[in-house]
Amino acid sequence: MADVPAELCFASPYLQALMPITVKRGTSIRTAVMGSPLPSMFPEFDFSCLPCGIFGQVVDDDHQVRAGDRIEVYRPLINDPKARRRNRAVR
Repeated sequence: MADVPAELCFASPYLQALMPITVKRGTSIRTAVMGSPLPSMFPEFDFSCLPCGIFGQVVDDDHQVRAGDRIEVYRPLINDPKARRRNRAVR
């Protein structure tokens, strides 16, 4: 099977990671993330369950990586922007 080049990104509150990766054709997005350096770079996050997306669109774990995809791993928000605006409006 041919290799598929993609880009992988993740941002913690303190550090960002953006790296090129190459996976086998047919590899799922979750398999690509779990096989990447991200879990060891950010051990405080559980990459087995964080939502993933391609170019800002959340996709299922079994989505197959395509050439040129920008795989994004989303962490939980510390502050929900909508709730923060509501609280500020109340004050």
